[in-house]
Parts: sequence; C-alpha cells; structure tokens
Amino acid sequence: MFVTQVQHTALVFNLTRLLTMNRRLLVATLTLCISACATVTTSDSPNSQALLGTWEVDLRPRPDAPAYIKNFVITSVSGNKFQGTFYDTEIAEGRINVDWGKVRIAFVTSDGSGPYNHSGVLSGGKLEGLTNSTGRNFLAYWSASKK
Repeated sequence: MFVTQVQHTALVFNLTRLLTMNRRLLVATLTLCISACATVTTSDSPNSQALLGTWEVDLRPRPDAPAYIKNFVITSVSGNKFQGTFYDTEIAEGRINVDWGKVRIAFVTSDGSGPYNHSGVLSGGKLEGLTNSTGRNFLAYWSASKK
C-alpha cells in the first residue's frame, strides 16, 4: 500500500492529537482520584472528646482472675492534654495523640511505691492500656468501658 506524504502527515497529526487527549484524560482522572483519597483521609480524624466522662477499668492481674473494677475519670480534654483521676489518684502529664488514626493516651499516677506510667488506646468505644509500675516492678494490662 502506498501512502502519500499528505496522508502520512494527517495520520501523524491525528495520532498526536489522540495521545494528547489521552494524556489530559489520564491527568484529570489521577487528579480526581488523589483529591478523593485526600478527602477521605482527613475527614476521619479521631475525636479525643470521646474520652470525657467516667470509665470502669478492669484491673484484674490475669485473664482468669475475677474482675477488679476501679474508676478512670477524665474531667477535661484540651488539645493534646487531659486531666482527671485513675484509681482514685490525680493524673499528671496526661497526653493525647490522634496522629495515627486512633485516640492514644499516656499519663502518670503515683503512690508511696513510686510512679505508674500508663498508656492506652480508644478503639470501638473501649479503652485498652498498659500500666508500668517502676516501684512495684510490674507491667499490667487493663481495659475500660464508659459508664
């Protein structure tokens, strides 16, 4: 088949136009996808205000032990800080982090044996955490439900 110079030029022109249109369509589609993903990610920010209130903490030493319930009362949440009591003891250095998709907390209490360093995660309306007692030399798991 013999193609004239004019036909060849027209064919190249049409292919170039088609590729340009495809590139524009691809860029528009990618832009929409990226925008949609960014919107979904930022709208699911965890709410640290959900911490406010009284929580019943189960402090049993082993899974097969009877429940040992004490109150965890969070009286204020402001930015990345909170205040309240845990095991009838004033909370010091209450901190909140929501940067990893969940509300995470850390705080300190103390008694005559020394400090207790606590941390926890709010997930599904429940708190789960750990307590490290440096004076009494133990690490304990705890869980809490809101009253």
